Amino acid sequence: MRIVKTLIVFDFDGVIADSEILANTVLAELVTELGTPMTLEMSLARFMGKRAEEVLAAVGAATGRTTTLEAIGDELKRRTLARFRSDLREIPGVRGYLAAFPGLKRCIGSSSSPDRLAACLDILGLVDAFGEHVYSASQVPRGKPHPDLFLHAASRLGVDPADAIVIEDSEGGIRAAAAAGMTPIGLLAASHIRDGHEARLRSAGAAHVARNYGELETITRALVSSGSEL
Repeated sequence: MRIVKTLIVFDFDGVIADSEILANTVLAELVTELGTPMTLEMSLARFMGKRAEEVLAAVGAATGRTTTLEAIGDELKRRTLARFRSDLREIPGVRGYLAAFPGLKRCIGSSSSPDRLAACLDILGLVDAFGEHVYSASQVPRGKPHPDLFLHAASRLGVDPADAIVIEDSEGGIRAAAAAGMTPIGLLAASHIRDGHEARLRSAGAAHVARNYGELETITRALVSSGSEL
């Protein structure tokens, strides 16, 4: 049976914003200051793709600072947004991709908090590209790799999950999209992507993998125009 896609769900960090290196650099610096040496690579491996509360819980466990997590969270947010305001950039090609599919419904489904998403979209000048359809894992009971966030987004947009494409850069996000019955596409365009990432995304269930937005546009056009699963 042909299934023609009508909704594109975008992860945010590493898909729209090239933010993972910046955010995890700040996080590694703060954890190190708290007495537990941490590198950027360690932070990416341990924290990437997690909800804010999960990150803070892991930081508390790693540093033993469980009684001051609220203050740590506030400082982390302050430092991260300051770094974003000075250094945040979009993933190359994202605007062209958005322009290529004006007739499709679109939304963001991210593990980041609503206030962080709003700030980043404002910094990048992309607020109008998604309007009110920006969904955070804080709005659902379970974050990725569970399907709750993507199912919530599809419901809000009135789209059957089978008609949705999900663009993700993380294994947890790919698993969440697959669990939701959507078509997961891995994107390898961000600066944090390392050797072996494609294999991990495919192992997690990615139906397709694109190295940049040009490749992603080709994949998407096939899914939209013919209903083919390639």
